[in-house]
Amino acid sequence: MADLVLPQLGETVTEGTITRWFKGVGDAITVDELLYEVSTDKVDSEVPSPMAGVITEILVPEGETIDVGTVLAIVEVSPDAPVPDAVGAAPAPAATAQQAPPPAAAPAVTPPELASDDLADDRHGRLLSPVVRRLVREHNLDAATLVGTGVGGRITRADVLDAIDELGRTGLRDGPSAPVSSPAADAPTPTRPVVPAPVAAAAAAEWTDGDSRFEPFNNIRRRTGEHMVRSVSISPHALTVMEVDYENVEQVRRAHRDPWRAAEGYSLTYLPFIVASVVDALGHWPRLNASVSDGGLRIHRRRNVGVAVDLDYDGLIVPVLRDADSLSVRGIARSMNELAQRARERRLGPDDISGGTFTISNNGSFGTYTTAAIINQPQVAVLSTDGVARRPVVVSDRFGNEGIVVHSVGHLAMGWDHRAFDGSYAAGFLGHIKRMLEDHDWGAEL
Repeated sequence: MADLVLPQLGETVTEGTITRWFKGVGDAITVDELLYEVSTDKVDSEVPSPMAGVITEILVPEGETIDVGTVLAIVEVSPDAPVPDAVGAAPAPAATAQQAPPPAAAPAVTPPELASDDLADDRHGRLLSPVVRRLVREHNLDAATLVGTGVGGRITRADVLDAIDELGRTGLRDGPSAPVSSPAADAPTPTRPVVPAPVAAAAAAEWTDGDSRFEPFNNIRRRTGEHMVRSVSISPHALTVMEVDYENVEQVRRAHRDPWRAAEGYSLTYLPFIVASVVDALGHWPRLNASVSDGGLRIHRRRNVGVAVDLDYDGLIVPVLRDADSLSVRGIARSMNELAQRARERRLGPDDISGGTFTISNNGSFGTYTTAAIINQPQVAVLSTDGVARRPVVVSDRFGNEGIVVHSVGHLAMGWDHRAFDGSYAAGFLGHIKRMLEDHDWGAEL
């Protein structure tokens, strides 16, 4: 017999919710066969089996949230199959609709009533897992029309995917199944696609007392809140803001806009230039590329920059550009676009969101003026790239004569940990980024 445990799903993830078992008690399993689906504050993942054998007992039912390392099931290992040292296999990215495995027998485990906050009731009283709720919402489905094949008639992920496939065959789909993957060509800021405002939940929900209704926090909202509260309590936050004249970057964007879109399929925005400037600055101001640990500052050699991605107003996730200093502006743009698309499709794996040494939160696509972001622990700073707009600025010619012109201008706001350095160091770092954005020959980069 061997214990099957919940594996480490990322360096900052401490727990997960079992949203679906693909196998049940008495089922034979093979190595690397998909075993269960787990939802965390970071990613939804389908986890393969690390061993071959037969499941003799399932200890954690669907919908239950447990800590990393918790025993999920007992497996009678096949006589000829080696038992791995660590029986909580690394998860694989969640499958897309085309890759979804066929429904498997449900486990012989009855989920407790309201086993977890993550199993929320729909308006018809049925329990829906986070994955199911997300798929129903993203594909404009009515949960009341779905037939559940899970335990107690619960709607499973496979049930939703079958419904989506059926709608696709009959041509009854009412709109796109996923958000637009790239921002508009003239959008002043880069990370987020242009999407419609979220539909007011009140329009489709029944008001419980005439004036209000209760909406429980989902998993990502709860975990984000806990992480931010801990960050504020640990780090003495300070804020430094600098205004940046982006006209140097804007001229390059205008010159390359059409050929870039034709070649890459998405817009050339400000963000790749900002990331490249940040990466360069981290090499000169290394205390920003660090974390606080053991009463001191641990400075990292690798420059792994995380860029926050908005998940259609349901939360944020921070995919990481590893060794960003090895990437060109074009390479940065391609990597960010690919990671952002996978993030919105919930196809990121734990490796995509771990190992970051510095974080950029891009709020500018929403037109923000200045944002005081909270540090992503255990890092020591977070940079917010706020809205860029056309504004009058004073410039001087080579003779010292001043004049007023209209340029693209925005703010860079950095929240930082006062234990790691002081204001002069923070200002020096931001000044480096500002000078590079304003003066560097970006045209040569492209």
